[in-house]
Amino acid sequence: MMMNISLSLLNMLYNFQLLRITGKDGVIAYGIIMYVSFIFVGTFMGYSNGSAPIVSFHYGAKNTWELQSLLKQSLIIITTLAFILTGLAEASAPLLAKIFVSYDAKLYTMTLHSIQIYSISFLIMGYNVYISAFFTGLNNGVISALISISRTLVFEISMIFILPIFFGLTGIWMAVSFSEGLTLVISFILLVLKRKKYHYF
Repeated sequence: MMMNISLSLLNMLYNFQLLRITGKDGVIAYGIIMYVSFIFVGTFMGYSNGSAPIVSFHYGAKNTWELQSLLKQSLIIITTLAFILTGLAEASAPLLAKIFVSYDAKLYTMTLHSIQIYSISFLIMGYNVYISAFFTGLNNGVISALISISRTLVFEISMIFILPIFFGLTGIWMAVSFSEGLTLVISFILLVLKRKKYHYF
């Protein structure tokens, strides 16, 4: 819920910053990134949301060993997906950019650059998406929402305005990676702090 609520606000702020920094070309590039990234982010979300009911079942049944095994295997899967999806995104960036903006060399270059930088976030994003869904499965909506709010309403919004000061337009494309990285610290801290309550490791 928090992710969906924050998406529209994030899109407006991205568009505001991009119009201010680089004009309509930046907004076009961002729109393309959103289309492209949904394919990759959807993979993380599909696995995470699909596994949440399994987490709920084993937690409710007090199958501690199964819960521990599920978390371990899921983190391995997320790590594998992170490298595969990042590699695919980086390798396919020229083709993806060409599909949308082959008609404009300048816009193509900007879009290619933006996809390549934005794709780095896929190395980190999956962990936050999964851990948020994991706590949802454990019936702890507060922590799940805290992770989602940190990713978007707190860190990403902050990075949209802070990073361009130092990196210009590139800072906009870096915002998601920085926000996911900061959120990952919080996610793992919460995972460690709650281990005794839920016994998942």
